Amino acid sequence: MKVAVIFGGMSTEHDVSIASGTSVIKNLNKNKYRIYPIYIDEQGTWYEYIEKIDNIKNLKVGEKLEKIVKIENAIDYLKQMDVIFPVLHGLYGEDGTIQGMLELIKKPYVGCKVLASSLAMDKAYAKMIFTQAEIAQTKYIYIRKCKDGYIHVKNNLEEERKSLNEISSFINQELEYPMYVKPSNSGSSVGIRKVKNEEELKNAIIYAGKFDTKIIIEEGIIGREIECSVLGNEDVIASCAGEIIPADEFYSYEAKYENAESKTLIPAKLDKKTEDEIKKTAIKAFKVIGGNGLSRVDFFIKKDGTVILNEINTMPGFTEISMYAKLWEQEGIGYSELLEKLICLATEK
Repeated sequence: MKVAVIFGGMSTEHDVSIASGTSVIKNLNKNKYRIYPIYIDEQGTWYEYIEKIDNIKNLKVGEKLEKIVKIENAIDYLKQMDVIFPVLHGLYGEDGTIQGMLELIKKPYVGCKVLASSLAMDKAYAKMIFTQAEIAQTKYIYIRKCKDGYIHVKNNLEEERKSLNEISSFINQELEYPMYVKPSNSGSSVGIRKVKNEEELKNAIIYAGKFDTKIIIEEGIIGREIECSVLGNEDVIASCAGEIIPADEFYSYEAKYENAESKTLIPAKLDKKTEDEIKKTAIKAFKVIGGNGLSRVDFFIKKDGTVILNEINTMPGFTEISMYAKLWEQEGIGYSELLEKLICLATEK
């Protein structure tokens, strides 16, 4: 079976995708699959990664590729494949864009389809769907950046135009500090800031607006950060829960990939009732967006024990030491076996 593994991409998570993609290539069964590594650079140019398959090593976040040759016609190249494994994080890879292209050329691919990918990537719309599904979330306000200020998008989707001072004053009255300001379409915690007063709030809104015109402001939760992996198409299963212990104030990009003091605890120390609730909610969130294949679902547990959904990631970090894979390893499914299952789910779908 010819398997194309696509990694890199035009998002802010380009370097993370290189680490994930090379890890997948290294661990696929070489006796079962003919592997075709495809690298997309930050400008969107497609390349064959022509390093000998057996010589490909796990690249770390920030390491660059050598031995690449430009692909003149990406569509024709992909049409030769039996299945595609898009190990792309963030915009243009995890947001339904490449999934739509693969649907058009009728090639099976690993992971969620177009709607689920785009919904999960856009935090604003995902929150609306989860609200409709009565899944507990933290209080939030959704705003949109425009030419002469900001637009507050109300719960009934009516819009109200405000200046930065007006919108920050409004948020200041509606939510309690600390707050988290996030670009709606971003991953790996890129563009996120924790704020403790109105001045920091204004600066964080301006900063988030550099990454996306849609901005989410969430009321902070003091509690534990928990993650759960899901796997399947129709018959979806959930892994045990893992806990994030960030080195920084929150699990920022730097805490994830640059600070060795950040730690994970697998399995998380939870009572059975709480873990069962997390698993049940993870599967529900996955099905609510119409998920396929895989996702990692992130939660908070408040001090009073309440489980709060944070977000769902349809193509989470995918190295051997990433939380998604480590949670399944705890359940007895090794990394290579997990890749095998995902390819089987792709061809089944």
